[in-house]
Amino acid sequence: MQFLLAFIVAGPLLGAVAALLPAPPGLKGRSPEQAVLRHGVTVTGVLLAAAIALTLGFDHDAPSRFQATTDISWIQALNVRIHLGIDGISLPLVLMTALLFFLCALYSYFKLPAGPSPKAFVALLLVLESGTLATFAVLDLLLFFLAFEMVLIPMYFLIARWGGAQRQAAAWKFILYTLLGSVVMLLGLLLIGLDSGTFDMVALATDNGRGLSHTTQLLAVLTIGLGLAVKTPMWPLHSWLPDAHTAAPTVGSVLLAGVMLKMGTYGFVRILLPVAPDGMHTFAPYLAAFAVVGIVYGSLACLALARKGAQGDLKRLIAYSSVGHMGFVLLGIATMTPTGVNGALFANIAHGLITGLLFFLVGALKDRYGTSDLDTLAGATGAALYGRAPRFGALLAFAAVASLGLPGLAGFWGEMLTLFGAFDPAAGLSRPAFLTFMAIGAFGTLLTAAYMLVVVRRICMGDPQARPADQAPLAVADIQRYEFAAWTPLAALTVLAGLWPAVLLGLTDPAVQKLLAGGNS
Repeated sequence: MQFLLAFIVAGPLLGAVAALLPAPPGLKGRSPEQAVLRHGVTVTGVLLAAAIALTLGFDHDAPSRFQATTDISWIQALNVRIHLGIDGISLPLVLMTALLFFLCALYSYFKLPAGPSPKAFVALLLVLESGTLATFAVLDLLLFFLAFEMVLIPMYFLIARWGGAQRQAAAWKFILYTLLGSVVMLLGLLLIGLDSGTFDMVALATDNGRGLSHTTQLLAVLTIGLGLAVKTPMWPLHSWLPDAHTAAPTVGSVLLAGVMLKMGTYGFVRILLPVAPDGMHTFAPYLAAFAVVGIVYGSLACLALARKGAQGDLKRLIAYSSVGHMGFVLLGIATMTPTGVNGALFANIAHGLITGLLFFLVGALKDRYGTSDLDTLAGATGAALYGRAPRFGALLAFAAVASLGLPGLAGFWGEMLTLFGAFDPAAGLSRPAFLTFMAIGAFGTLLTAAYMLVVVRRICMGDPQARPADQAPLAVADIQRYEFAAWTPLAALTVLAGLWPAVLLGLTDPAVQKLLAGGNS
């Protein structure tokens, strides 16, 4: 178990180095480009197998205990240690990250985005995987910061070199926002480590803020919270996200929404809730207020993009929907209750599965039609996917209703538990204020349903034979085999999590109970 976790964190880096080397004789296949793409599929597949083995070997009777731990000294002068471990909070994120990277590598093998060398693409993808997996596995504040920053450069180049229109501007906006947020976050991490005498996240969580003054906790939550809020992204620090998603290649959008946004909310749960509980208690109402504004704002932006004549881009619409969905995650965290935090963690996983699937589908739709502009796709009578590509249309409708929180699918439980947490927040928090936040969040679910149903109607319905007078009927390819292989796991897990939420809640709840109790239960 200890070796497996260390391999999962370090393995992608070794794979990235190997991707840049010449392919061994006999393994080139039809071309060196095919060999390096196959290398990416192999490495991410091995890492997924290791993550599954780690899950099977995990002691599910003690999910609140850190397992597969490695703890060795690294920088003695600063008391920084290479400390790795997973519990019921981080294990689902590690497994989902490994799955999404494998599916993206598999999809890219058949549908590589236009751009420079495939070697660079695969190497950047693997470096990005190492950084995201390390973020969820490290238990030292400075290591967390290094892993948190490690993902920025690979994602910048994936957007800037393999993206679409306006990719340079979107990449610069992404890197500037996240770097500025990270600088502020580093100040907060250093404040905690130097004031408490340790950067060990387990020791700090066990101390539960008793060794930090109230002022220190307030400053820590403000600085670290701002850095995490940019990555989440929380309204009004979200403006980099729609541009990045619109310009990114399909797999870049999948990983940005499915994995990288989770790094910010994970930091709130892993660091701020247990390490600075008094500071979080003070800022919780403000965090909840920003969260519900984000829910409504994201939904209204999607409605504006979905209406006829708005020339809304589907990728941009899904990006704004992420602002709303991550608002539910932040609202759950702000309640500081086991119910709310469990809902936030569930919504994290559900969003990764569902929105990852949506970006896969929208990317494939753009490949088929040559555009992701909603008005162009719908035309006068609708894109008519139900008639032209029925399986594709059915899967798009499935992902849309999963995103709007249909009961029985994964999106429902996270939103419901978050609203239940807001109904009865932690002791000392204003219940009338959180009841107001709950009502606004519930209204946001109605807006979500509205814009998702509008998108389904405009894209999936219509006359499949409709065409301009001088053109033949438009033929649209249905789901291909490689697409079926890349998308089916996400759809299946969305159903599984919706019908059997105990699979996930059984892992997170004991760990959340212990985390909120300061490691005492």
